[in-house]
Amino acid sequence: MQLNLGLVFGLCLAASSALADPITVNDGTHEVTLPDTPHRIVALEFSFVDALASVDVSPVGVADDNDPARIPDEVRDIVGDWTSVGTRPQPSIEAIAALHPDLIIADLDRHSAVYDAFSAIAPTLLLPSRGEDYEGSLRSAALIGKAVDKQSQMQARLEQHRASMADYARRIPDGATMIFGAAREDSFSLHGPDSYDGSVLQSLGINVPEVRAQGGASDFVSLEQLLGLDPDYLLVGHYRRPSIIDTWNGDELWSILKASDGRVISVDPNVWARNRGIMAAEKIAADTLAVLDGSFEQID
Repeated sequence: MQLNLGLVFGLCLAASSALADPITVNDGTHEVTLPDTPHRIVALEFSFVDALASVDVSPVGVADDNDPARIPDEVRDIVGDWTSVGTRPQPSIEAIAALHPDLIIADLDRHSAVYDAFSAIAPTLLLPSRGEDYEGSLRSAALIGKAVDKQSQMQARLEQHRASMADYARRIPDGATMIFGAAREDSFSLHGPDSYDGSVLQSLGINVPEVRAQGGASDFVSLEQLLGLDPDYLLVGHYRRPSIIDTWNGDELWSILKASDGRVISVDPNVWARNRGIMAAEKIAADTLAVLDGSFEQID
């Protein structure tokens, strides 16, 4: 009997694929084993969507706060459509289960209490995002790359990212003091050097002042406290308008602020505060350079 070598080769390939090695990832709190490469992934933080997009992986579900526009265009263009599973603080377990995921990527800060419920649905990674700094976000991205069986692609993307950020740092002049704050109608939260965006700015050679001694990564401040810091540039993400910054702008004290002379800049809070990913950092770097060379177009 004559063997069909093409058929035999195809069967061998299929058998090899069926016997693919499982993927084991230690997320810092659990060792998670995936029996095969995951294809139906639910991401419960924006930084995780950014990491997936960075290696051309599209999640089937995202905790998008019921507002897909909170994910930047650059990321949405890669991942395409997804099903919303609700808000990041309280995603819907029922909506997640209905998607039949084979991997859930959850936030260590927000979702630890419901880890068992998630892991009953699918293997679940618990990674820091909400309180993570820049270098921490890159470590999480590397773990996500491993989990989706794209470790080498993620390593290449991270190398490209570091080269791009180093190029921005070379082009950004030394000496400027800059700080970002998130503005709502009744509060202003400044992000210090330990915050995500603050640590990105520091990596670029920008001076980011401590908001207050022994404070957190971000702290709410009054106008008087802001004046005490008096940065060269104040970058504002308006979560809602009119914001408290719009109110302060009419106060006599505001005119004393160094940055009030054309250096209070409105930026996209989704990029600067909410996303905390590889592409977000690159956009922050591009924004920073544009702010300093005067070419930045402010967000309305």
